[in-house]
Amino acid sequence: MTYKPLSGKRVIELGTMIAAPFATHILSQLGAKVIKVEPPSGDTTRALVRGGPSGTIVAYSHSKQAICLDLTTDGGKDIFRKLVASADVVIHNLAPSAARKLAVTADDCMAVNPGIVHVHIKGYTYGPQADDLMTNPIAEAATGAMDDHRVDGRPMRFGPSYHDQFAGTYAVIRVLAAMLDPNASEEVRRIEIGLYETGLHLAARDLAGMQLKTQLLGRLEKEGGGEFSMPGYGSYLTSDGRWLYLLVLTDAHWAKLTKALAMPEDGAPEFARLRDRKKARDVVEEAVRDAVSRLTFAEAEARLKAAGLGHNEVMPLERVLEIPQAREPGKLRDVDFRGLHFEVPEFAGTPGAATPASPPPELGEHTEALLAELGYSAAEAEALLASGAARGHHEGDFAWAPVRDKN
Repeated sequence: MTYKPLSGKRVIELGTMIAAPFATHILSQLGAKVIKVEPPSGDTTRALVRGGPSGTIVAYSHSKQAICLDLTTDGGKDIFRKLVASADVVIHNLAPSAARKLAVTADDCMAVNPGIVHVHIKGYTYGPQADDLMTNPIAEAATGAMDDHRVDGRPMRFGPSYHDQFAGTYAVIRVLAAMLDPNASEEVRRIEIGLYETGLHLAARDLAGMQLKTQLLGRLEKEGGGEFSMPGYGSYLTSDGRWLYLLVLTDAHWAKLTKALAMPEDGAPEFARLRDRKKARDVVEEAVRDAVSRLTFAEAEARLKAAGLGHNEVMPLERVLEIPQAREPGKLRDVDFRGLHFEVPEFAGTPGAATPASPPPELGEHTEALLAELGYSAAEAEALLASGAARGHHEGDFAWAPVRDKN
């Protein structure tokens, strides 16, 4: 049975890149009808891979409808106001100055629909930097995450855009909370989610831990990541060249590890306690590296599983969806797009088998149908399209560049 608790709800998205499209993707998975509003130039992610749509469009814009409007025109603004009047939620991640220029702020939308839930995902919420711009890696830099992620000593951004995606998730939580309250005030329905504030909340444990240690010790002491503070916790190379990630947090874990891998350190009292292993970090790390390097991945996996120790291969991206756990019904959703087939991971916690999704919409694919739905006559719609206030789908828009044979 398909679970669609937001069936009948209508969400307007003015999203670009990841944060807002990710939020509306989750709402869509929960049954809401999402209408993606894009400018004539399209969402930035429509042209990131060889001039065509990226994986972001495939993963987070399937099952949506798309309308293309020029919100710098009076006609485009009029259409947008009609969309807002018909909706339950508006979500966007435009720059504050762009939101004001295009008349999509909370004030603008609530003037049309006083009961709307309005969400602005932005760089910063209230404060001296409220109008400043921020991207995912800037959020990592500003909230301490990047300082602990270094390659050859240089702070580097993470691979995935976690701050964008967490900000989108926080937006969904706030939207659902507002929807749960039939008497939600206007203040509650004016939702602002900052990438900066999201990053602060995500770093709360590390920030509190740093303060705790500093006060206890009387000097600055930062919380290290797990694999830096726990010897034996991290990735190690097997004899057949596969990386194995080990979870060794406690003294009990250490005892199980040394026994399972038949290490000479098994039962050694000088390594029994974490505080002693930390003091002998280099020795302990070398011992674990040596033990793992003597085994094939299959041999090490069998021993660790029998011992009940947490572990996993460090999976290359191209193999992630091959394992049986990922292949279980309900974990992946089939998405067909431009003659290509994709298996897209389903929203976590969805009960039952995933249903095939409608493909990601092309730019302006549903413009004409939505204009009719909003009450525009055929002649009025034609005039809006001719004026450039609205735009329909044009065959060949954002086509991927052909791959040339280099031989």
